[in-house]
Amino acid sequence: MKKALLSIIVLCFILVLSACGTDEENAGSNNASDSKNLYKSIQDKGKILIGTEGTYPPFTFHNDEGELTGFDVEIAREVADRIGVKAVFKETKWDSMFAGLNSARFDMIANQVGKTPERKEKYEFSDPYTKSSAVLVTHKDNNEIKSFADIDGVPSAQSLTSNYADIAKEYGADVTSVEGFKEAMQLIASKRVKATINDRLSVLDYLNTQKDAPIKIVDREDDASQTAFAFREGSDKLIEAVNKALAEMKEDGTYLEISKKWFNEDVSK
Repeated sequence: MKKALLSIIVLCFILVLSACGTDEENAGSNNASDSKNLYKSIQDKGKILIGTEGTYPPFTFHNDEGELTGFDVEIAREVADRIGVKAVFKETKWDSMFAGLNSARFDMIANQVGKTPERKEKYEFSDPYTKSSAVLVTHKDNNEIKSFADIDGVPSAQSLTSNYADIAKEYGADVTSVEGFKEAMQLIASKRVKATINDRLSVLDYLNTQKDAPIKIVDREDDASQTAFAFREGSDKLIEAVNKALAEMKEDGTYLEISKKWFNEDVSK
């Protein structure tokens, strides 16, 4: 009896393990199937739905003619063209952006989404298409400040709620409070302060649109944040196609052309 009972227990244990293995294999198979189905659905419809704000220049905004444009918009359109579909943008407030992705209102987000550890736990991302970091800005006539180490005791215009104010304080700067980026640039231009620490892409955009602005970048932090297109989990096939398109754009110079149009340099580095 004991041997028979033991045999039954062992058999049940084997069946449970087999079932678990089957479930895991089925789960993997389903994920692969979902990924293929999403990509095929996009190909069949001939369009990819893209979530974006439309109120965030120079990345996604409406020009004077009311047309949606911007760096992220142009990159996303080029990617869509290269995977053989039309880019259809769904404008959404940032607070609702990921909810729209979760509910399949769109297939991906193109809106300077940072690849943070928290987001990577819930979403999938393409290869990064921009990199940004903190830069030190001075008046173009200032030859005294050449690095972050030189702003100890120096008046620096910073928004007190930003992490750039914290960086300025770490280097010993005498922080002057401003409401935002434009005010900081105005104080530098008028020489009312000697420096500001801000986002590299924002500064490059300002220099590109304000050709006569008397400011310059004198230093840049090594740590850079990366932004990428965001997707729901199970979008592997689509992400693979998007990454291929991004790589081709960088290889043939199309990415650099778009980047220089908006920032006057390569913002993928």
